Amino acid sequence: MQYSRLGSAGVKVSKICLGTMSFGTSEWMIESDKATPIMKRALDLGINFFDTANVYSNGRSEEIVGEFLKDHRDEIIIATKVRQNVGEGPNDSSLSRLHIMREVEKSLKRLKTDHIDLYQIHRWDYETPIQETLLALDSLVNSGKVRYIGGSSMYAWQFAKALFTSDLLGISRFVSMQNHYNLCYREEEREMNPLCKDQSVAIIPWSPLARGFLSGKYKRGESPSSSRVRSEPENVFRSRFFKPEDFDIVEKAEEIAKEKGVTTAQVGLAWLLHKGVTAPIVGATKLEHIEEAALAVEVKLSQDDMKKLEEPYKIHPIMGHS
Repeated sequence: MQYSRLGSAGVKVSKICLGTMSFGTSEWMIESDKATPIMKRALDLGINFFDTANVYSNGRSEEIVGEFLKDHRDEIIIATKVRQNVGEGPNDSSLSRLHIMREVEKSLKRLKTDHIDLYQIHRWDYETPIQETLLALDSLVNSGKVRYIGGSSMYAWQFAKALFTSDLLGISRFVSMQNHYNLCYREEEREMNPLCKDQSVAIIPWSPLARGFLSGKYKRGESPSSSRVRSEPENVFRSRFFKPEDFDIVEKAEEIAKEKGVTTAQVGLAWLLHKGVTAPIVGATKLEHIEEAALAVEVKLSQDDMKKLEEPYKIHPIMGHS
């Protein structure tokens, strides 16, 4: 495994992050009996960076990770998130001080730890002043309950505002951006990625394989069928990643993978790493998923490979910020 600094922070994380959104109780998710071997294998492979959120399977993902974390706390950089709706009350979502302070305690309890390494805001909050959010997060850093703070999908102007506000107040700054970025969705290359590079912010994208589409398991002209596809409301998955140009990209990745003797998914992950991504967040429901991802850090792509992969891309509407 290879490691990189988490943006401007001193901590080093593996170049593959284990995403745990698939840990839980829904049809397409896995419970602890299957999730624990995956986490153990990830650690054996040198993956020290795990990502979860308080809303994944209503907190069950954090609980599953917490059971494993209690015996491996010093080996793992744990990231979780706050913002999304956790109930029906008027204060059960937001980035208010009240919500953040309440939810961090619940996350700490579920994770069975006294601190969170990377605490991320789960999208932008249009109602709470960013100063309130940042001051609440800074107080968590100062208390030792949180080591670093990070952002997730938002517009570049919003992230720039947050960074500027932190600098203006002289408080803790976001060290990472968890954004929507992969071979089939590259709109972050316009503003967000250059901003992160300029500000020494780590890029740790979610859905690096376009929810499995970039693994090559879906074929042009075939009707997709999987538990994940069935779980999506109103065919959201199919409307995002099944356009002709998306299949053009996958087929290029398949060609390059065949030439190099690797998998299509490994080419997709390697492309991200060649684009300066710190650590793509890879979900796994089987041991082979994380084993495959770990080997992607060794895949070398030439400039010609990169050009072939990028050529079919067409501009998209913005997705994933809300």
